[in-house]
Amino acid sequence: MKPFQPAVAPVAKNLTPQPLVRVWDLPTRLFHWALTICVFGAIITVNIGGLWMELHIKFGIAALCLITFRIVWGFFGSRYARFNQFVKGPRKVLTYLKNASKVKPDAGHSAIGGWSTMFLLGVIGTQAFTGLFSTDDIMTQGPLNAYVSNATAETITNVHHMLSNVVIALITVHILAIIIYGFRGKRLIPPMITGDVKACELAPNTPSARDDIALRVVAFVLIGILVLGGVWLWVLGNALPTSF
Repeated sequence: MKPFQPAVAPVAKNLTPQPLVRVWDLPTRLFHWALTICVFGAIITVNIGGLWMELHIKFGIAALCLITFRIVWGFFGSRYARFNQFVKGPRKVLTYLKNASKVKPDAGHSAIGGWSTMFLLGVIGTQAFTGLFSTDDIMTQGPLNAYVSNATAETITNVHHMLSNVVIALITVHILAIIIYGFRGKRLIPPMITGDVKACELAPNTPSARDDIALRVVAFVLIGILVLGGVWLWVLGNALPTSF
């Protein structure tokens, strides 16, 4: 017979919620997902062709408005949305590459991620801008195509077609990077949905980004102005005679 042993109560787990750091403000998060929809929408519609090209142009104009918003927001947005926070010089990029596995990451984009983001924004923005002047010489033309010569339109159209492959390649790399970071324990998608990262996953004393009502109102006024600009482009294109 085994000697009697008093039951030991299980040690309660620490259920205290982890403190969170706000990294991405709401306008930045909405921009990210809206641009994702526009890019994938533009890729799908251009591959279907036909009457879907009208929607392709709309996606392109919307993407251009969003990129313009992000450029402005890169100077006047919250802490981690600003270019001066994540666009680093060569020395800091090299330092990051040497120490990335040794220290906890900073909030927002890393030194490499920052330049990747800038390159992606630049290529998508250029793609959307060139689409304003492009034409397929059959039934579809950008809203500003009639304002340039045929030779200029042909050159811009060639650039537009070439960049489409670059955009697809960059998106593929972007998705692979998200997957690789996920396997390494750094989840990039949830913070872009909730805006928050656990404080324990970041460098000590990392401050939260501003994300108050006043900031959001400024963002929505800005995007409202850009939407009006996008509508003006669309109406302008429809008012011009077609090329067929």
